[in-house]
Amino acid sequence: MNALQQAGEARPEYVLGTMGLTGYYGAVTERDAASTIERHLSLGGRYIDTADLYADGANERIVGRAVAGRRGDVVLATKFGYTFGERADQRGLDARPQRAEPACDASLKRLGTDCIDLYYLHRVDPNVPIEDTWGAMARLVEKGKVRALGLCEVGPKSLARADAVHPVSVVQSEYSLWSRDPEEGMLDFLAERGIWFFGYASLGRGFLSGTLRSPDDFAPEDQRRDMPRFQGENFARNLRLVEELRAIAADLDVSPAQLALAWCRRNADVSPIVGATEPAHVEDARGASSLEVPQHVWDRIEAIFPIGAAAGQRYSASAMKRLESGL
Repeated sequence: MNALQQAGEARPEYVLGTMGLTGYYGAVTERDAASTIERHLSLGGRYIDTADLYADGANERIVGRAVAGRRGDVVLATKFGYTFGERADQRGLDARPQRAEPACDASLKRLGTDCIDLYYLHRVDPNVPIEDTWGAMARLVEKGKVRALGLCEVGPKSLARADAVHPVSVVQSEYSLWSRDPEEGMLDFLAERGIWFFGYASLGRGFLSGTLRSPDDFAPEDQRRDMPRFQGENFARNLRLVEELRAIAADLDVSPAQLALAWCRRNADVSPIVGATEPAHVEDARGASSLEVPQHVWDRIEAIFPIGAAAGQRYSASAMKRLESGL
């Protein structure tokens, strides 16, 4: 039983991911961001995921203002491990143990709370023994600044080393119809240890919603422009996969987004992180939670989206080096 369970929290049907609320996929007003978070809470959602890196702390401030006065209704997660600033030379991976508490204190201030429910290491820093970073994070639990600890995009060796220092409650990695790597042993590895799995980019950064038709659909500042799956022939090949998903969703009279999220939820050990940017996206997530899909439909989808079906890497070559999710 992980620390969140011990505190009486249930595994969420989905988690609201807030990265997209501060411009990663195009401009979103703070009013619209607040409406999205409010819709999540009004539908009974509790878990909200942010990070100090997102918009250099601005994302945490927006989340903090949106949940002010409702802190008891929210399981609040954030992350540390990156530095950030206006210049490229000010940004990078740095998970030295002496950074953990100052980063946590800064997040607490931006979020307007005195305790973070779930504090993640955003990426494992290859230059720092994970025992050192994790030990510093464990001291935040001892001080009452954090309730539970999680890891992002971690492999089993690093996970086991961290867990020997302090229990790991949640692992977060990318997971969707076109990012199925966690199925190659990692989900079973976590389930055996009672560690929850939250899968981010559960709609393939919006691609699996069926609303993107061309790379020209992206705003100039949209970060998907720099991701291989959204470029050139990769985009065209991936669009053909999504067209088949759209056809299946139409047969069921549901949206492609609902069907893709329901696919993530078909495994009881997975809680998808939904990167909503408007209230309607939250409603899709809620609808997917109760969607009943016949097995023959899952079989059709499995044939279209086997592991490795997506064309192109999910990140740039340099960003891919920071992932260690595989067994």
